[in-house]
Amino acid sequence: MDDVVFARVLHVLAVIVWIGGLAMVTTVVLPAIRRGEFGADPLRAFAAVERRFRLQVRTAIVIVGATGLYMTARLDLWSRFRSLEFWWMHAMVVLWLLFAFILFVAEPLFAERRFRRAAQAAPARAFARLQRGHWLLLALSLATAGGAVAGSHGWF
Repeated sequence: MDDVVFARVLHVLAVIVWIGGLAMVTTVVLPAIRRGEFGADPLRAFAAVERRFRLQVRTAIVIVGATGLYMTARLDLWSRFRSLEFWWMHAMVVLWLLFAFILFVAEPLFAERRFRRAAQAAPARAFARLQRGHWLLLALSLATAGGAVAGSHGWF
C-alpha cells in the first residue's frame, strides 16, 4: 500500500497548490489589481501573475487527476460512484473536470482572448466579473475539499 500512500501525498500536495493558488488569486491578487496596487494597467498586472501561475496550476491539475484515478482504480473504489453517500467523490470529479476544461480548453481556445477584449473595453467591469467567477470557483472548491476530508473520515 506504499504506492497508495505516495499517490495520496502527491494528490493532497497538488490540491494544495491548485486550490491555494486559486484562493491567493481570488482574495489577494484580484482585489489588489482592481485597486490599482500593481500599477495603472490591470490587464498587464493580471497577465504577469497568470503567466507565472499557469504552469503550476496545470501541472497540479494533471497530478490531481492522475493520482485520483490511480487511487480509485488501485483501491477499487468505483462502486462509490453508484452511491450518493459518497457525493464528495462525484464532486471531486466534477470540480476536476470543470477546472481541466477551463485551463486546457476554454482558456487557450477562447476565454483568454474574450477576457482581454472585455478588459480593454471596460476594465472595471471585466475584473469585477472575473473576481466573481473566481469566488464561485473558490467556494465550490472549498466545499468539495471539506466534503472530501469529512467524508473520507466517515463524518457523513
